[in-house]
Amino acid sequence: MLSDKAKKEIEAALKKYPNKRSAVMDALRIAQHDRGGHLERSDMEDVAAMLEMNPVEVNAAAAFYTMYNIRKPVGKYHVQVCRNISCSLLGAEHIIKYMEKSLNIKTGETTPDNRFTLSTVECLGSCGTAPMMQINDDYFENLTEQKVDEIIKKLV
Repeated sequence: MLSDKAKKEIEAALKKYPNKRSAVMDALRIAQHDRGGHLERSDMEDVAAMLEMNPVEVNAAAAFYTMYNIRKPVGKYHVQVCRNISCSLLGAEHIIKYMEKSLNIKTGETTPDNRFTLSTVECLGSCGTAPMMQINDDYFENLTEQKVDEIIKKLV
């Protein structure tokens, strides 16, 4: 369930949009932040009610975009490695395996200290700088093992 603070934030955000439905992504962002990094079914139902949408429509938006974490908490740092064609051709699979080894987790898992969650995504729109990954809101491009080590070291 959304907190009163989140509901007020969503109400304020609605003023930026021509109609309530247009605010679905912003409302989901607010709801996810309110929950601490992921969305539960009840959050999406609350958003649907506020935006006068069917819950299935809100769920579809949340499921489509990689920025929303549905029903599964993620670590403090959500590492998303692109595995689409450009990234795959330029070494994404190697980077994924290297990160699994470095973090001692498999793709889809979170480290025991809840610091890192490792995921793969289909496209992050940075094909010219492949392979790449996103950690929370930041992009890291032209990845090598050395660059991955430097990035992770700064976060530990």
